[in-house]
Amino acid sequence: MNSIPPLDLARQYRTIALEVEAAVLEVLSSGRYIGGSQVQAFECQFADYIGTTECVSCHSGTDALYLALRSLEIGPGDEVITTALSFFATAETISMVGATPVFVDIDAATFNCDVDRLEAAITPRTKAILPVHLFGQPVDMTRLMEVANAHRLAVVEDCAQAAGAEWNGKKVGSFGRIGCFSFFPTKNLGAFGDGGAITTDDREIADRIRVLKDHGATRRYYHEFQGTNSRLDALQAAILQVKLPYLDGWNARRRDLAARYRDLLAPIPHIVLPQDSTGGGHVWNQYTIRIESDRDRLYQQLQQSGIGCNIYYPFPLHLQPAYRDLGYAVGQLPIAERACQQVLSLPMFPELDVEEQYQVVRALKDCR
Repeated sequence: MNSIPPLDLARQYRTIALEVEAAVLEVLSSGRYIGGSQVQAFECQFADYIGTTECVSCHSGTDALYLALRSLEIGPGDEVITTALSFFATAETISMVGATPVFVDIDAATFNCDVDRLEAAITPRTKAILPVHLFGQPVDMTRLMEVANAHRLAVVEDCAQAAGAEWNGKKVGSFGRIGCFSFFPTKNLGAFGDGGAITTDDREIADRIRVLKDHGATRRYYHEFQGTNSRLDALQAAILQVKLPYLDGWNARRRDLAARYRDLLAPIPHIVLPQDSTGGGHVWNQYTIRIESDRDRLYQQLQQSGIGCNIYYPFPLHLQPAYRDLGYAVGQLPIAERACQQVLSLPMFPELDVEEQYQVVRALKDCR
């Protein structure tokens, strides 16, 4: 029986290899490897896809978050409310600008921040809310924007795992002041290395980010303020241009796979299945189940059976050693803490075939 990886990037590459190789060779022969027409073209195409007027590319999703917060002049003394369940970069970038992350618990059904808990976390120091569309599932942006607007707070969307996801027919990354995307290879729209982008309808913010990402330079060798070096390479921009037209089809395939997992896994006891609260807007970057009894033992058994699976994430952000000084205690955000003890992400990528899904399900049944 063949092993099944959690993700197989080589399979996807084989389906578009000729297009990618032609695009890469065009960049190589041009001699223009930093900036230029390839980067500008991708920025225009991605802004159009998301439905915003502006897109600024950058080196990574982490940089996108950092640049977004810098552009809003969030810094020391400020607080930013975010979820307790996400990759560390979500909170780390808040700290990088000198602000303090304030963590809220998650909704048990969606893994996203519990919007009902946001208002209780707002203080006079709160400057922004940073929702994460985790695993490809959009946050309830209707309710979140109502809270943000009522308190005059900026919203920075972390869309790293959710390129193409929609809430009420509108793509994530177009609700808040700024949307932040990662093109890390494991994402639904992945480059062949690091990459990121910021989307916004605010021209002033976009222009400020363009300066920030180029060492704070308004013209060559003239630095208005301290910035950073954060560029999307022309090679990656060319590859992303090839891949972007395929994204909706790949996301549709992920939805089909999620529906099949749901049907096959429903009869198995002690498994809690993920839900799509959007009515079809989820893009399933991960298919993450909950194991109600001894997740770690099951994880080891699946690995031994050749089923690639991952734990996203084993520790909630508020209990990370790096945030010990914030004073959060075990039990303070119990839903996120419990999720970290139960979550298990199964193989999920558009090229996963039906027989492989059956193999995953059989392994889960055998491991009980």
